[in-house]
Amino acid sequence: MVLFTVASKANAAYILPVVTAAAYVQVSTPDAGLSITFEDEESVGAKKGKLELKLPDGKLVYDDDIIPYLRENYPALQIGNKEQVLDKPLKELDSHLTLRSYIVGYSLTLADIVIWGALRGNKVAIPNIKRNAKNIARWSSFIEASYPWVSNGPAELQASAQKKRAAASAAGASYNIGLPNTENGVVTRFPPEPSGYLHIGHAKAALLNDYFAHEQYKGTLICRFDDTNPTKENQEFEDAIKHDLSLLGITPDKISFSSDYFQEMYEYCIQIIKDGKAYADDTEKEQMQHERREGIASKNRDATVEQNLARFEEMKLASPEGLRWCIRAKISVDDNNKALRDPVIYRCNLQPHHRTGSTWKIYPTYDFCVPILDSLEGVTHALRTTEYGDRNAQYAWMQETLGLRKVYIWDFSRLNFIRSVLSKRKLTQIIDQGVVWGWDDPRMPTIRGIRRRGMTVPALREYILKQGPSKNVVNQDWTKFWATNKKYIDPVAPRHTAVEKEDMVEARVQGADGVTYAEKPRHGKNPEVGLKKVVYSNTILLDQADAKSFKEGEEITLMNWGNAYVRKIHAEPTSGKITGLDLQLHLAGDVKKTEKKVTWLSKDQELVPVTLYEFDYLITKDKMEKDDDINLILNPTTEVKTEALGDCNVAHLSEGEIIQFERKGYFRVDRPYKEGQPAVLFNIPTGKSG
Repeated sequence: MVLFTVASKANAAYILPVVTAAAYVQVSTPDAGLSITFEDEESVGAKKGKLELKLPDGKLVYDDDIIPYLRENYPALQIGNKEQVLDKPLKELDSHLTLRSYIVGYSLTLADIVIWGALRGNKVAIPNIKRNAKNIARWSSFIEASYPWVSNGPAELQASAQKKRAAASAAGASYNIGLPNTENGVVTRFPPEPSGYLHIGHAKAALLNDYFAHEQYKGTLICRFDDTNPTKENQEFEDAIKHDLSLLGITPDKISFSSDYFQEMYEYCIQIIKDGKAYADDTEKEQMQHERREGIASKNRDATVEQNLARFEEMKLASPEGLRWCIRAKISVDDNNKALRDPVIYRCNLQPHHRTGSTWKIYPTYDFCVPILDSLEGVTHALRTTEYGDRNAQYAWMQETLGLRKVYIWDFSRLNFIRSVLSKRKLTQIIDQGVVWGWDDPRMPTIRGIRRRGMTVPALREYILKQGPSKNVVNQDWTKFWATNKKYIDPVAPRHTAVEKEDMVEARVQGADGVTYAEKPRHGKNPEVGLKKVVYSNTILLDQADAKSFKEGEEITLMNWGNAYVRKIHAEPTSGKITGLDLQLHLAGDVKKTEKKVTWLSKDQELVPVTLYEFDYLITKDKMEKDDDINLILNPTTEVKTEALGDCNVAHLSEGEIIQFERKGYFRVDRPYKEGQPAVLFNIPTGKSG
C-alpha cells in the first residue's frame, strides 16, 4: 500500500495538481494500492512537507518529487508532460486550446491533469479565466464533464475543511461526559478485527474515538488491528479498513497490530499461570459452555502450576491438531469453589498467522489481549460500546492481576438500525449464502455498502457525530440518516431525465419544427454544476403512468420545454394502456397554471439504456435478537430492477457520480454506460422511505 498524505490547509494551487494526478492513478489503476488521506494541517510528515508519499518499503517522497515518482511508476501518467505548457501564460494557453480538446494529443494526459489542478486551485485565476479565457474555460468544463473523478481532490479538500465545522456543530453538552484525568493527555484507540469490512457501527466507534482524541482533547488516536484470530483474517480486510477510515476523514496517529505483542502476551500468560491465577483446560467446547452457564468448576481448575505450565508449553511447541488445550483465567469462585466466570485467555489454532507465519500456534483472546495492549500502548481512555459492559470488571481484573497501568473505560451505545444486521458473523453468513453481492453490496450496512448506495462522507460524519457518546440504546430509523444525506446531494446533483422502457408512450408533437438543440443548466438553482444538452423534436417519449393521467383537451407542461395541449389519446380498449398521444405545443402558456408537469425525451437523440435499482431492507424484523435465525427473517425481495432510457448526457456520466432523474429520485452511477451495456444506477433514499 502506497500512502499519500495531503496537508489540506496548504496552498490549493500547489497541492491540487498532485492530488488530481494521484486520483487519476486510483481511477486508471485500481490495483495500484494508492490510498489518499487529507489532514487538516499546514504540513505533514517528519519533513513538514505539503505532500507526503509513503512507499511500502517505508521510504518517503515529498512535494515536488511526487509527480516525477508517480509518472515514473504508473504507466497511465507516462504520456504528456506538465513542462510542455505549464509555464506558458494564460493567453498563450487559451490560444493553444482554440481548436483542441486536450493540451497534448487526442486523449487525457498528465499535462491536462496537472494544469487543470493548478488552475482549479488558484482562486485568483478562476474568475479571470471565466471572463477572458473562453477556450480554457471550455477545456476545463470538458475535462470535468468527461472525467468527473478530477473533482475528487477539490471535494476531499472541502470535506476536510468541513470536518472541523461538522465536529464543532456536533459538539455540545452531550460530549461533556466528564472523562477523568484528561489534563494529563488523552490517548484513545480503535481496535478493528481484520475479518470483514467496517460497518456503520464500527464507523461510530471510530469517529467518536477520533473526535475525543483529536477535536476534544488534542490527543492521540491509535488504530490497532486486533489480528489474533488467523482463521478469519486476511490482508484484503486490513486494506479495506485503512481505506474506509481515510474516507471518513480519520487519520490515526499510530497504526499497530496485536500480533506485534505476541511475545509480551505469551510472557504475561506464563506470569498469570505461575501466580496461580490461570490454568490449562481441555474440556470440550459444549461442556465448557454448559459449565459456565451452570457455574460448575472445570475438572482442570485444580491442576498444579507445573502441570499448567507444561500444558501451555505443549500448546506452544506441538502442532495444535488434536489438542483441545486452552488457558482460562481464575477470576472468581463462589462459596462452593465453583467457577462463576473463567474466560478463555489463550487458545490453540491450526491456522498460521498471516503476519507472523508459523512462529505462533497459540493466540490470545480479546479478553486477555485488549487490557494488556491498552496499558502497554499508553491508552488513557478506552471508549467502547455497551455490549462490552459486562466484561469491564474482567478487563480491570486482568490489569490489576498483571500489575499493569489501569485504563479508564467509557461505554457508549451501539448504533443500531431497524431491520438491519450488524453482527459480523451474520453478515458473513449472508454473503456466503449469496443473498448479497459482497461486502460492498448497497444493501449491506458496511461503509462500502452505504457509500455505494449514495451516502456522502460529510453526511455520514455529521449524522454519526450528532448521535454523541450517549449510553442510551436506541434502534434508529434510517429516515434521518438518509435525510441528512439529501441536504448534501440536493444542491449539487445534476438533473437528468429517464423514461421507463416498459409501456413507454410515443407522442407526436404538433408545432415542433424538426430537430433542435439547446444548452440548459444541469441544476436549475446551481449554475456551477454546468450545462447539458436538451433535444427537441416532434416525436417524444413519456412514461405510461404520466400518459394515463392525461385528459383530452388538458394543458400540461413538458419540463424544460413549455406547455402543450393533449389533443388525442390513443389507448387499448380492453386494458386501457396508452399506446400514443397527439400533443400541440403552446409555448405561450403559463407553466404555473398547469397541474401536471412531466418529464419526456426526444426520440431523435442518442438515448442511453439505463438499469435502475431500488433496494429494500435485508430482513423483515425491526429488531433482530442475538439468537434469531437469519434465514427465517430474510426479506425474499430486496431489489427491484427497472429498465429505462436516459437522455444523451447520461452517456458521459462516470462511476460514483450522483444525479437526479427528475421526478424519479436521486441515483448513484454504479457502472457507467458502455457501448452495448446499459448504465447501472442505484436509487438513493431521501428520508421519505428506507
